[in-house]
Amino acid sequence: MILETRGTSYAIPVDIPDLQFFHSASSFHLETGEQLHDLTIAYHTYGQMNARKDNVIWVFHALTANSHVTDWWAGLFGEGALFDPSKQFIVCANILGSCYGSTCARSINPLTNEAYGLDFPLVTIRDIVRAHDLLRAHLGIEQIALGVGGSCGGHQALEYAAIFPERMEKMALLVTSARESAWAIAIHEAGRMSLQADPSFWDNTDEAGEEGLRGARAVGLLGYRTYDAYIETQTDSDQEKLKDFRASSYIQYQGDKLKRRFYAHCYWHLLRSLDTHNLSRGRGSMEEVLSQIKTPALLIGIDSDMLIPPSQQRFLAQHLPQGEYREISSRFGHDGFLIECEQIDKLIKEWLRHS
Repeated sequence: MILETRGTSYAIPVDIPDLQFFHSASSFHLETGEQLHDLTIAYHTYGQMNARKDNVIWVFHALTANSHVTDWWAGLFGEGALFDPSKQFIVCANILGSCYGSTCARSINPLTNEAYGLDFPLVTIRDIVRAHDLLRAHLGIEQIALGVGGSCGGHQALEYAAIFPERMEKMALLVTSARESAWAIAIHEAGRMSLQADPSFWDNTDEAGEEGLRGARAVGLLGYRTYDAYIETQTDSDQEKLKDFRASSYIQYQGDKLKRRFYAHCYWHLLRSLDTHNLSRGRGSMEEVLSQIKTPALLIGIDSDMLIPPSQQRFLAQHLPQGEYREISSRFGHDGFLIECEQIDKLIKEWLRHS
């Protein structure tokens, strides 16, 4: 049963404190030509905008995160941290298509009075950032001092800088790229195949595809971490073991975690959204497009990232007129952008002092 939950037309699968909601008064037109007749964006704010309105930090979150950024990126946000709500006005908006408060596949379609389910329209990264900009206007923000995001969050920040070149003064981007690679799209397709192999996936319910979601998460985790990390943390000490391996238990556990906090239909649609990331679509060559983005940018890569490797961030730094590349070392691969907060803090602080 779909319940009315704190400003949404569906049940948010986990409790998220202090959510706020922006409801658009008009239909939202998507890049494909389709439209959403009812648009809601969930978001969090921390701190206050100052009188000069020049202290805004906008966080673009990654795939299955939510807008409660001080929860999942606590090492960078909080009192005395790099991003301090006592000094800055910090905003994070839940992406369109996510089930953490924004309009998504589990939202009620006002034309049918039923959840969209698999009929939810394709939402591109460009659509996501245009929805963010509606929230920006609603909050009375004229200028974003710094946009920050990792992975899919970095995709969004780049698109925002391309679409709204005058609205963001600087951006700090981690493990991101100018377009989604064939490697990443293949991983997404493997995840979608896992979802679709669950017979219940085709039902229009909140519980649809839960077992498939566990499998899809397992596929994703192979790209998020590294060979060395799995060897170091998931190798069994018992040399005689024939079953119930530690690595198997870890993957099962991670699949169960996502099943408890996310909806399969939303995950399927968001993977499709990731596939659409391509700054050059309809704009010319990638080099030409990047040359027109004048926003000063810090590009941070992780030496062990297999999903979006450092070569992708170096390419951005090479072709963005004011791009600078830095690299951190981590045994955690792509997930290092959520874990290596001390290194990230140091790099961003140093860059901000000199940029």
